[in-house]
Amino acid sequence: MEKWYLMTTVVLIGLTVRWTVSLNSYSGAGKPPMFGDYEAQRHWQEITFNLPIKQWYFNSSDNNLLYWGLDYPPLTAYHSLLCAHVAKFINPDWIALHTSHGYESPAHKLFMRTTVFIADLLIYIPAVVVYCYCLKDMSTKKKVSFKQPDILSLKCFISLTIKHRT
Repeated sequence: MEKWYLMTTVVLIGLTVRWTVSLNSYSGAGKPPMFGDYEAQRHWQEITFNLPIKQWYFNSSDNNLLYWGLDYPPLTAYHSLLCAHVAKFINPDWIALHTSHGYESPAHKLFMRTTVFIADLLIYIPAVVVYCYCLKDMSTKKKVSFKQPDILSLKCFISLTIKHRT
């Protein structure tokens, strides 16, 4: 019982730290013409939603690779596509081909941050939990456990996924 209590506490602390960091600004905020990595993530949603898969990675009049061309593996592109379907349901202007470049609004920022938060909740955090429990048979010196409070609030992941990217 104590392990589950500890795990739940650490997960909640990790989620709280992530959400607190998400309240800050992001790289490129209000700085045209590229607007930073936030715009890259938004633009990838625009591209994956509006173009056929075979055009995602190639330069064209609809996909200027110099303007945040999709340069991550297909799994990332499919994640962008999934987020784009949700974005279209909420506000199609967020992913409108060509006209949404540089789109910034408080509602969209909340959407982008929430998609990262949910992805962490569904993928990253369960993976860390499973990893920690799989290590229970290892020696204490090699073991990573939930007794290390920073396991779910690793600064590099928070910076990359919450503050820097969105």
